[in-house]
Amino acid sequence: QVQLVESGGGLVQPGGSLRLSCAASGFSFSRYAMSWYRQASGKEREVVATVSGPGDSTNYADSVKGRFIISRDNNKNTVYLQMNSLKPGDTAVYYCGTWLASRPYWGQGTQVTVSS
Repeated sequence: QVQLVESGGGLVQPGGSLRLSCAASGFSFSRYAMSWYRQASGKEREVVATVSGPGDSTNYADSVKGRFIISRDNNKNTVYLQMNSLKPGDTAVYYCGTWLASRPYWGQGTQVTVSS
């Protein structure tokens, strides 16, 4: 079965950095684009970054451009999100996800809290 397991979240001060990881299994990882999503309390889930299957193309939400970097290691079936210059507004549960057979797949999420 498809499994996506996020890790690396935690509490960080404004301006700090955090690196999230997502371990994938159960599908041909390198063939699919992978995304990071986040959902803040009381808000809808939003996509923050996407990387193509080969890892040669990326896209970012305007709110994180210049601060976040998405990458992947297809040999390890892992996608990463390097988050720099974190702001309180980045506080959310972060999920990795992909689309298979016309449906979304999500991990369990990892909490990121940016606070002084």
